[in-house]
Parts: sequence; structure tokens; C-alpha cells
Amino acid sequence: MRRLVSRKKALTLVKELDAFPKVPESYVETTASGGTVSLIAFTAMALLAFLEFFVYRDTWMKYEYEVDKDFSSKLRINIDITVAMRCQFVGADVLDLAETMVASDGLNYDPVTFDLSPQQRLWHRTLLMIQDRLREEHSLQDVIFKTVLKGSPTALPPREDSPSQSPAACRIHGHLYVNKVAGNFHITVGKAIPHPRGHAHLAALVSHDTYNFSHRIDHLSFGEEIPGIINPLDGTEKVCTDHNQMFQYFITIVPTKLNTYQISADTNQYSVTERERVINHAVGSHGVSGIFMKYDISSLMVTVTEQHMPLWRFLVRLCGIIGGIFSTTGMIHGMVGFLVDVVCCRLQLGVYKPREMGLLDDHVNNQAPAPPLEATENHTH
Repeated sequence: MRRLVSRKKALTLVKELDAFPKVPESYVETTASGGTVSLIAFTAMALLAFLEFFVYRDTWMKYEYEVDKDFSSKLRINIDITVAMRCQFVGADVLDLAETMVASDGLNYDPVTFDLSPQQRLWHRTLLMIQDRLREEHSLQDVIFKTVLKGSPTALPPREDSPSQSPAACRIHGHLYVNKVAGNFHITVGKAIPHPRGHAHLAALVSHDTYNFSHRIDHLSFGEEIPGIINPLDGTEKVCTDHNQMFQYFITIVPTKLNTYQISADTNQYSVTERERVINHAVGSHGVSGIFMKYDISSLMVTVTEQHMPLWRFLVRLCGIIGGIFSTTGMIHGMVGFLVDVVCCRLQLGVYKPREMGLLDDHVNNQAPAPPLEATENHTH
């Protein structure tokens, strides 16, 4: 019995703490205006909840910056460049800031035709259009980061037809491992040879009339090669206006850690400025004909992480949407109803008050006061 009594007391206490008391249905009055407002509220809730679900599914890229402390590892350079000269006339190598020459043992020299086929030219134009959009809207880079390994490869597609002319160009492709210091990757006339006092190319046996450093950079990246990533120099094409011409690219490499739901990799981004000029010693324009890519490495490292809205935040935002719409529509409905009642009451008072007052005045005027009884009797006598 005592347990039963204590349970009833606890149940009674819990009922008294009820913050959501139930109103009997017989006390509830439904109106057309209330039903209309409820329908609008439910529609707004469904629409906002649907849009909030898409926000929950979406991801964004978070950028964090820190000092790069790794200077002991090697830097990989991925190269795919076509030069409008025969392979036996050109050579490629790297000379870093410590004057360490890296031979082009990891590069392949393939004779090709410089002109692209119709399919390759279409691919090249598409790549240039993407590059133009990336320069105007850098936020598109986030889309590329999130879709790596799912998009089409950025390599030049193979030629679908057989060229009618003999190959007069050279495709230099492959990768090199260099020290993680500033350096100079260059393609110039003649093969590179080691020299104890410097750096030299065997260019004496090549005629100046055969110089043609028109080139197309199909791909140039640093670090781990990730399909789908578009680099600033991909698709660059330059045509010489003179035999003795120098092309210079000044590259700043930024180490980057990429962590997405598709891939996790250590790679590099880079920015580039370019310059070209004709070599003419008579007018003071000195130098060596060729393609020179001078790169430097930034001391800052960027960590790019793909993030997603947590489930608890989505639920909180959803509850906020539902509760906010309920409260707002209830307040608006009550305010509109109050204003309607006030306006209608005033109109009713303005219509019926003069009529009631007029009837009352007529009734008072029609009732004349009776003469006093004593005055009447005196007048009779």
C-alpha cells in the first residue's frame, strides 16, 4: 500500500510539472483562417527542411596554414611537354640552388607531331576554357578537389589518326626527383653534360636555323600526381616568332596536404608568372634560347580538409526551423486576428451608434412631461 501511495504521489508530481497541458477537443474552436495559416506553415516547414537536408549533404573545404618543417625529403616533378624540335637536338635537366645537376634519366623522349588531331585539339580547347574559369573564380578549385579520382584524366588523349608527315617534334615526359630547394628545370639546345666547373649543353653541332622552341605544356605538377587536378600551366601553348627565343616561367610551389572523402595525399600547388623575349645580342638582349622554369618553394604549407556538417547540428537547425515557423505563424495569426477584430468593432460602432442615438432622442421627445396635479386643480376652481 505504501508503495502504491508513493507511486501515485510521484505520478501526481510529474503531472504537475507537465509543460504541455492537453486541452479537450470540445474547448478547441477551428477556423478557416487558422487552417489556412497552418497549411502555409506546414508547407514552409517542408520546403525549408528539404533545403536544409541538401545543405547537410553538402561539404566544404577548410584551409589551414602552417610552417613547412619538411625540407629533407625529395621533390617530385611531373613533366609532359612537347617541343617543336627533334629529340636529338634538345636536352632537359635540372640545376638546383646548391648547383646539383639532376640528369634527365627519368624522362622519356618520344618523336611526335606537334600539331594536334581534331580530337586532341577539342580536348585542348576545353582545358583552356577550364583554366580561364579557374582564373576568374578560384572557388571552382574546391569543386576540383572534391571530385578528384572521379573526373576525367587530365592527360592528353592519344592520337586517333596517323599523321601524314614524319615526326618533327619531341615529347618529353616522365618525372624527376630533386632536392627540396629552389632550382631551374630547363629545356635547351643540345644534350646536357656534367662539368666540374658548371653546367653545359652540347649545342655547337646544332644549326641556329633549326632552333624552334615552340612548345605545349600538357602537364606540369610537383609532388604526388593526382588524376583530376588541373594545374596552372596545363594546356599552355607558345609559338615562337623567332629562332632565338627564350621562354621563362617563374614558379612558386606551395606544399599542400589534401584530405577529402575520396583521397588523402601530399601534393603541391603552385603559382606562375611567365615572360618571353627574343635573344639578340646586338641590342643587348642576352641569354640562351630555350624553355626555363625557375621554381622556388614556399615556407608555408597548406592543409586542405573536406568538412561536413555534423548530425547534431543538422537536427538543431531542423528543430529551429520547425519551432521558429510555429511561433512566427502563431504570432502573425494572432496579430492579424486582433487587428481584424478591432477594425470590425469600430466599423460596427460607427454604423449602429448614430441610429441607436437617433431612436433614443425620438423616444425622449415624444414623451412630454405631465403637468403637476396641484396646478391643474387650482386652474379648475
